[in-house]
Amino acid sequence: SSVNFIATPSSSSGPTVPLNHRYGPCSPAPSTVEPTMAELLRADQLRAKYVRRKFSGTDGLQPLDLTVPADLGLALGTLQYVITVGIGSPVVTQTMMIDTSGDVSWVHCRSPTGSTLFDPSKSTTYAPFSCSAAECTQLGNKGNGCSNSTCQYVIEYTNQPNNTGTYGSDTLMLSSSDTVENFQFGCRQDEAEVEDSMDGLMGLGGDVQSLVSQTEATYGKAYSYCLPPTNATSGFLTLGGPNDTSGFLSTPMIRWEQVPTFHGVLLQDIVVNGTQLNIPPSAFAAGSLVSSGAYITRLPPAAYTALKTAFKASMTQYKTMPARSILDTCFDFTGLELDSITVPDVALVFDGGAVVNLDRSGVVIGNCLAFAASTNPSGIPSVIGNVQQRTLEVLLNVGQSVVGFRPGAC
Repeated sequence: SSVNFIATPSSSSGPTVPLNHRYGPCSPAPSTVEPTMAELLRADQLRAKYVRRKFSGTDGLQPLDLTVPADLGLALGTLQYVITVGIGSPVVTQTMMIDTSGDVSWVHCRSPTGSTLFDPSKSTTYAPFSCSAAECTQLGNKGNGCSNSTCQYVIEYTNQPNNTGTYGSDTLMLSSSDTVENFQFGCRQDEAEVEDSMDGLMGLGGDVQSLVSQTEATYGKAYSYCLPPTNATSGFLTLGGPNDTSGFLSTPMIRWEQVPTFHGVLLQDIVVNGTQLNIPPSAFAAGSLVSSGAYITRLPPAAYTALKTAFKASMTQYKTMPARSILDTCFDFTGLELDSITVPDVALVFDGGAVVNLDRSGVVIGNCLAFAASTNPSGIPSVIGNVQQRTLEVLLNVGQSVVGFRPGAC
């Protein structure tokens, strides 16, 4: 079966694959039921708790909140963007969710969908890892022992069965001219009901198991992506850094030794309709994760209060509405044409002075300001979610320790 490799051009020379919203018409395998905004926000709450737990460690803290997944993936519906790649010989097309905050990639190898199922026994290039292989030992807490002398992995969820199977490698085809030999991934074999038509997950995090780390020798541990503004439009994912960085606004990347998966940045201020809010830098001192899987951006309380106040002051012509879940700055746009609603311009100011203007689709969702106050204790980073990243080409260059933003890229 042919894989369609047409994507909006990015600024890089590496392989580029189309990135689509999993619930939109451009998705190669549209998911059946799109979650409501309330469900997305609820899942987002879990994801925020998960991040908090990752950074707190568990020593001396209160018992873990049992609703928090030990790991993330299909268990949370906040993963909304998919790419299509080919795996194996002969090539089997796979539609995989991307997660910049996940490391172990996996595909279903036993599922009721069947049509695009990857069957390792039919691929001449597939090989499971032995239990003593370095690739197996580096799974760390994702390792699940040994079965028939082959390496096993586990991704734990608390609200559905664990994701388990064999850890192995095969050829990954990113485009007709770009393949990754010996790509390491999990072949999921548990009996869990597959909740929709996704074939698996592509981990793009900072730890050793991710696609980005595996291809470091070729693409320099850099990649970029652009999340489209609506379900009906396409973005892209590109491996490798751009040839020309002139269109990018850049800021130093923050990494956390205890949680190598995450990439972060240091916010410095927020601008509303051209006016800098002069939020004290201390409010942002813990940094912010850049995540494709988080839904909305959570700001430290002092920063959120300043943004909310300035935003409301520019929206006095509209009646306010009750909060929707964690979104507490909402307006009544009943009977108004979408184009006639004036939404204040919002820009984020990053360390080094980069001022990144957000697309209008990244400011308001469901009639509400698409930001919330973080409930994290001080010292734990806040999160920049996927709504705010829409239309920006986000460059994560781990090799050079830089995060870049190129406006209007998709």
